[in-house]
Amino acid sequence: MPDDMSSFWGPVTSADWCEKNYVYSSYVAEFFNTISNTPGILLALIGLINALRQRFEKRFSILHISNMTLAIGSMLYHATLQRMQQQGDETPMVWEMLLYIYILYSPDWHYRSTMPTFLFFYGAGFAVAHALVRFGIGFKIHYIVLSLLCIPRMYKYYIHTTDVSAKRLAKLYLVTISLGSLCWLFDRFLCEDISRWYFNPQGHALWHVFMGFNSYFANTFLMFCRAQQRGWDPKVVHFPGFFPYVKIHKPKSQ
Repeated sequence: MPDDMSSFWGPVTSADWCEKNYVYSSYVAEFFNTISNTPGILLALIGLINALRQRFEKRFSILHISNMTLAIGSMLYHATLQRMQQQGDETPMVWEMLLYIYILYSPDWHYRSTMPTFLFFYGAGFAVAHALVRFGIGFKIHYIVLSLLCIPRMYKYYIHTTDVSAKRLAKLYLVTISLGSLCWLFDRFLCEDISRWYFNPQGHALWHVFMGFNSYFANTFLMFCRAQQRGWDPKVVHFPGFFPYVKIHKPKSQ
């Protein structure tokens, strides 16, 4: 923290990142790590509007809202660097992954009520446990395991999709999560070296930007696959020529 800048939020009680604290404002601990969540909020809002406008299943509206909640929680965490706000960032991360697991696996689940019931109580139990215990590395391992559970199903959807534009969404999902992960690792494990550089590339902020796009590409690809399952004749269209979204044509009976 700069000597001439006082902290509005008090001493840091959460995990701290490589960005210098309170450089631009006494109210914002990590400026770039805070504002870099803005693209994720805007992209989730665009996805939510599209899901509501075309009357997709409620699961996708909830998913987009979850993305927004996660980004807002991340903003509060990096703005304050307080333990409570860190939990408000990490708990929605787990809830979001549980939603992805439900969306990916529920179409072939024979007992329709068991999966959402289990995932709901799992998410609620984690929230309570995380409020009481600081998991540290255990949280990261838990999050990685949940993420890995999604990969086989995403791959199955990819190989069964023949639409070139939809496959491109899946490839963009893979590219953004790979680049984002590299930025996260770079910022976390090379911080001592970065601190001696004249310019900080803000790897964690770039992680936020890449993951905002990653969530949008993942959601759009899953909306396409679900629309195919429901016989809604989905197409990936671009506005205004480059930004992808799914357009569907429901039968009149639906």
